[in-house]
Amino acid sequence: MRHVVLNALFLDPAASGGPETYLRALAPALAAAHPQTRFTVVTTGSGARTLRADGWESRFGVRALPCEDGQRLRRQVAEQVMLPALARRLRADVLHSLASVAPIRVPGVAHVITVHDVTFFRRRTFGAVTTFGMRQVVGRAARHADALVTASRVARDEICEELGLDPMAFTIVHHGADFDAAAPAPDSEVRARYALDGARVVLCVATKRPHKNQEVLVRAMPSLDEDTVLVLAGHPEPYDATLREIATSLGVSGRVRFADYVPAADLEALWRIAGCGAFPTLAEGFGIPVVEAMARGVGVAVSDIPVLREVAGDVPRFFDPHDPAAAAHAIRATLDDPAAGARGPARAARFTWAAAAEGTWSAYQRACASR
Repeated sequence: MRHVVLNALFLDPAASGGPETYLRALAPALAAAHPQTRFTVVTTGSGARTLRADGWESRFGVRALPCEDGQRLRRQVAEQVMLPALARRLRADVLHSLASVAPIRVPGVAHVITVHDVTFFRRRTFGAVTTFGMRQVVGRAARHADALVTASRVARDEICEELGLDPMAFTIVHHGADFDAAAPAPDSEVRARYALDGARVVLCVATKRPHKNQEVLVRAMPSLDEDTVLVLAGHPEPYDATLREIATSLGVSGRVRFADYVPAADLEALWRIAGCGAFPTLAEGFGIPVVEAMARGVGVAVSDIPVLREVAGDVPRFFDPHDPAAAAHAIRATLDDPAAGARGPARAARFTWAAAAEGTWSAYQRACASR
């Protein structure tokens, strides 16, 4: 393959969550594994500015289309009309749409779609009109794609059940846990910046959306020791206000830090000082933050849901994500266990972005062969 175009029209820098992590880890791994191939990232205006500022043009072509992720009509025109035309003009061999939503048809170019999960169709996150529109676009695009990728067996089975797709159309490609970690900010500075002096830190890294279920962690706080502080690091969406109201009503707002976007150096320091990584999600396609916590040797307490059993094995302490008392028990046991994170790095080492690049490349080959 001479040229691969990566569809990153979802990119709203620092707010895109898992799909942005996926782009930033997978694209360099692909480029490293296939230096003879040209890779072009097609993204939003703000996405292009950020990637260029981060030096991506030294390794990739970066193209901007006239839209932002929140501009519904502009995004649809850019993705459904302009992107396929650009891929043909660039004589791409493959167009890879990285975040489920994708062009429905891409004439003349092999099309691969990563469908991460169907959480938004099963759990109310967006309005009814938006959810209906997403279902139509994702389902129709997936049925016309030349190859599909997802990150776990559980995700594949849920996607096929929800959208009526053939499991044989999918290549399962686990996400990675190896990463170029930022140099951590000094612990003392980060403890002071987030008011964590003397605290035992429970860290949750996730966009604040209802299915991420940070509410159960807030409700668990009255059952945890007074020196325990919960740090909620992640882009704030409307659910953030609900979490703040719950914290106030329970009298624990002084022990919950709504950190929102956290710079990479600060986040690396928070991982280092955290006694527990807590992930109460109700649904995931893979669970990158869980694997990243394990890779760093941080003990984890996580939802007892099938996908996290598949990915994390027997390393975490699992809890019922609807039960604050169970969450508190798992968090306390993790905080009190000095060996809680010891088995995490070996489990996380199973997942590498180099392996993800290899699996993704096989999906590209499959897509080209189908043409």
